[in-house]
Amino acid sequence: MKRKALFLVLALGLLSAQQAMAQSNIGLRAIGATAAFVSPENSDGTFGLGVFADLGQIAPHIGLEPHIEFWSKSVDEFGASSSLRDVTVGARGKYYFEVQNPKIRPFAGAGLGLHFLHSEVSTTLPGFGPMSASASDTKLGLDLGGGLATPINAKNDFRAEAWYGIVSDVSQFALRVGISHKLGM
Repeated sequence: MKRKALFLVLALGLLSAQQAMAQSNIGLRAIGATAAFVSPENSDGTFGLGVFADLGQIAPHIGLEPHIEFWSKSVDEFGASSSLRDVTVGARGKYYFEVQNPKIRPFAGAGLGLHFLHSEVSTTLPGFGPMSASASDTKLGLDLGGGLATPINAKNDFRAEAWYGIVSDVSQFALRVGISHKLGM
């Protein structure tokens, strides 16, 4: 009986996977760049840059978008300087809502990213001279957000997005604007 149940579960899984693959439309559709205002946890806001690719739909209304993003923040206070930078490599799934106006495409999404964090601190202490320390860490983060995309012309789209990245000790909120360029039209 257990073997029959296992076989039935595997068969249903394979059938649903084939149906999902038949409805998917994966391939490099567009590339783009973004500029962002990033507000890291426990720090003032800073400027960020990113690149992304539109890989099409993995299911109806659900797009797949890998991305690379970067931001850095430096502070000089009380004779000490510190800096923190984050390079993120990740992917997001975006659910595009059906709306009456086809020129505006609102979406909500979620994704995962690897955050390559690097921090440095340096100061000069009287009698001891210059002192510095640095640390690097890699952390997994969860992105939650949404926005909208609208065409500029037949080959280019404008997008505006808001994302909250949940990362241990360095969670961050980002407002992004960007341009994507469609390929193969």
